[in-house]
Amino acid sequence: MLKKQEPGHELVSLPELESHSSLDTEQVVQPSLAAKKEFTTNLIGWILQGGVVLSSMVILIGLFMMSLQPDKFAPQKLESFPQTFSQVWIGLLTLRPQAVITLGLLLLIATPVMRVAASIVTFAIERDRRFVTITTLVLLLLLFSIFYVGAVVVVGQHQSFQHGKYSWIYPALIFLGSIAAGLLGSLVGLGGGVLIVPLLTLVFGFPIYFAIGASIISVIATSSGAAAAYVRDHMTNLRVGMFLELSTTTGALCGAFLAGLLAQNILSIIFGIILLISAAPLVFKIGEELPQGVKNDRWANWFHLNGSYPDHHLHREVSYQVTRTPLGLAMMYLAGLISGLLGIGSGTFKVIALDEIMRLPLKVSTTTSNFMIGVTAAASAGIYFSRGDIPPLIAAPVALGILIGALIGARLLARLSNKVLRIIFLAVIAVAAIEMVLHGFGIT
Repeated sequence: MLKKQEPGHELVSLPELESHSSLDTEQVVQPSLAAKKEFTTNLIGWILQGGVVLSSMVILIGLFMMSLQPDKFAPQKLESFPQTFSQVWIGLLTLRPQAVITLGLLLLIATPVMRVAASIVTFAIERDRRFVTITTLVLLLLLFSIFYVGAVVVVGQHQSFQHGKYSWIYPALIFLGSIAAGLLGSLVGLGGGVLIVPLLTLVFGFPIYFAIGASIISVIATSSGAAAAYVRDHMTNLRVGMFLELSTTTGALCGAFLAGLLAQNILSIIFGIILLISAAPLVFKIGEELPQGVKNDRWANWFHLNGSYPDHHLHREVSYQVTRTPLGLAMMYLAGLISGLLGIGSGTFKVIALDEIMRLPLKVSTTTSNFMIGVTAAASAGIYFSRGDIPPLIAAPVALGILIGALIGARLLARLSNKVLRIIFLAVIAVAAIEMVLHGFGIT
C-alpha cells in the first residue's frame, strides 16, 4: 500500500534524492580540500616567518654582545670567527659574540630546510604521494649537502685577508644597502645577491669569496622573508617550486664545489656575462601583462602544476597553465649550478625559466622564484660555511637589512603591474652586470 502524504512533507523521487546526495557530498569534499590547502600554505608561512624571527633575534643578541667589547670592530675580527659546527658550539659555551651571530646565521640557513621538511607533511595530508616522494628527495639532497659535502669536501681554501679601514660605519652602511637589495630582490625574484656581491666588492672592497658567502645568506633571507607573505597570499605555485627544486639543489651542489677552484676575476666576469645574457630576452616582452594561449603539457597535467593567483592590479583571480616543463627542469639545473658558483640565488635564470620557457605569469614567476632560491642557496651554504666564506660581521648586517627590504617588497609586489616589474628587473641586472664585468677586468 502507498503511504499517504502527510501535511508539511513532500515526497521526493529517487533521482532527486541521488541529486541532493551528490550535491551534499561535493559541498563537503570541496571545503575539506580547500581547508587542507589553506592549512598547507599557513604551515609553510608560519615556518618561514618563525625561522626569520628566531634567527634575527639571535643575530641581534650577538651584535649587542659584540658592541660591549672594547675592540668590537677591529679589522682582525673579520677573519677571527667560527668556521665549523664544533667551533660554533665551543664559542657558544664561552659566550663568544661571533659564535652567537654565527648561530643566528645557521638558523637562517636551516629555515628553508625546515620548510622542505614541513612540505612533506603537508603533501601527505593532501594525500599527494608523488609530491611526498619529490619533496623527500629534495630534503635528502639538502641534508647530504650540509652535513656531508659541507663538512667533508672542503676545497679552495683562501689566503688571509686584512681590511685595515674596517670600523662601525661599515656594518651600518652594509645594512642600509642590504635593505635596498632585499626590496628589489623580492620584487623581481632575484634574492638580493645580484646587488650584494657588487656592493661588497666594488663599494667596500671585500674579496669576492666573502661577498659570495654573504650573498648566499642574503638569498636565504630574501626567500624566507618574502616567501612567507607570498605563500599566504596564494601567489606562489608550491607544486612548481618543489618539483623544480630537484634540479636546482643538484646544480647548486656542483656549482659550490667549482667555485673554490676559480679565480676572483673570472668569477666577476662570469657573473656579469650571465646577467647580461639572461636579461636580453625580456627586452622584447616588456609590455606583456599576462601570457596568452598557454596549454598544460603532459607533465603539467600529471603533476597538477597549473594554478591561479589573486592579482590586485587587475582586480581579479588569474588562472594560468604550464608548458614545456622538461625544458624548464633542465634550465633549473643550470640555475642551481650558477647559484652555487656565484652565490646569487640565480633568480634571473629561475624567472626566465618560469616566465619565458614555462610561460607562467610574471608575478607567479617572481614569487615562485623567491620561494625556490632559499632552498637552492641552502644546498650550497654548507660548503661556503666550511670554507670560511661567511664572516659574521659582514653576513649579519646583510641578513638583517635583506630581511627588512624583502618584507617591504612583498607588500608592494601585488599592487604593481607586470610591465613595471619587467622594467625594474632589467634595470637592476643591467647595471650590476656591467659593473661586475668591468671589475673582473680590473676597471673600477
